[in-house]
Amino acid sequence: MATAGRSSRLGLYHLLDPAVLADPYPLYRQLREEAPVLWDPYLHTWVVTRYQDVEQVLRSFKAARTPGPDRLAALGLERLTPVARMMVRQMLFLDQPAHGRVRRLASVAFTPRQVAKLRDDIAGITDGLLDGRPERDRIEIMSQLAEPLPAIVTARMLGVPTEHHQMLKAWSQDFAEMLGNFQHNPGRVDKVLASVEEMGAYFTDAVRRDALEPTDGLIHALASAEVDGDQLDEEDLVANIVVTMVGGQETTTNLIGNGLMTLLRHPGTLEALRSDPELLPSAVEELLRYESPSQHTARLAPAGAVLGGQEIPEDAAVMAVMGAANRDPERFADPDRLDLARQDNRHLAFGWAAHFCFGAPLARLEGQVVLGALAAKFKEITLDAEHLSWRPNLGLRGLTALPVKVTS
Repeated sequence: MATAGRSSRLGLYHLLDPAVLADPYPLYRQLREEAPVLWDPYLHTWVVTRYQDVEQVLRSFKAARTPGPDRLAALGLERLTPVARMMVRQMLFLDQPAHGRVRRLASVAFTPRQVAKLRDDIAGITDGLLDGRPERDRIEIMSQLAEPLPAIVTARMLGVPTEHHQMLKAWSQDFAEMLGNFQHNPGRVDKVLASVEEMGAYFTDAVRRDALEPTDGLIHALASAEVDGDQLDEEDLVANIVVTMVGGQETTTNLIGNGLMTLLRHPGTLEALRSDPELLPSAVEELLRYESPSQHTARLAPAGAVLGGQEIPEDAAVMAVMGAANRDPERFADPDRLDLARQDNRHLAFGWAAHFCFGAPLARLEGQVVLGALAAKFKEITLDAEHLSWRPNLGLRGLTALPVKVTS
């Protein structure tokens, strides 16, 4: 039976150390080997790090983990009610049958086939950002490419003005605090609440305006989607537009930044993509596995739950660490080796089962287009910094900056 570790020396709280956050994989390895099912007293949650356990949590544990307004009031946290009101309607935090209803309606409007039609747009935006860089021999990848590209693509996809992309990105980063590590950043409560209010008003107005003057964007597609006479009401629409907007940006921004950083740290990999563009799809999958943009997610245990031989109390919080599962040697051969042509690569970077990331097709496409463009456009790309800093978000892994030198 797996040991349910309760040692204070082990736990995800070590990620609060910038050095551990920069390279969490030794910590993950220690957790997998010494306490794969661990009670973390700091986070008040069970932490699981082996692939088979993480997959089980993603497949069968409860996603409806956001306290409702009544629960918040009982805890004396009424000020968070606007956030809770929005989050409890988002498909990310719904279980069946509510999750199936929202996802089914949304899938009518957002299919991989429709996403594929965006390839030329993504390529054009990428070229425009790269060609418009202020310095010919340097690029700050995060602020000049990885952040604006998904924001512009998201604006176009939704059907809102692309000149609003900086505002969308700012809201997205604020809301990501709720998804990544809000409990470690209590000082940002006021900023998050303001952003939720602004987003709600913005997208409510967009939904109502679209009803009068329809667009060809996702807002209109979601609003008009119907399955067996069922449609999303206005609050459901706004809540799920917000989570789609945030997910479409944060995952892709981190995929681009983490992906390029990883390639630059592995000599010869960019040249491999340059000489064989057909390698891009499998390369992006490997980069998602190797440096997962989303490192962990929370669930609640169902009745009778057992993980690695350890009984988990019903409704106990469980943290599934995808970043650790994706380096599990019991699932992936030589997991700490980057293999752009890896074949058996069923990673968990986008989650699994019913809550598999809704925006995965778009993130994959943007990653392939951007990394392909960088490899093709520049003869050489090198890091232009001795040390890289990571965003202080334990759940959403991404760089604050990635300065590079380029030779055309």
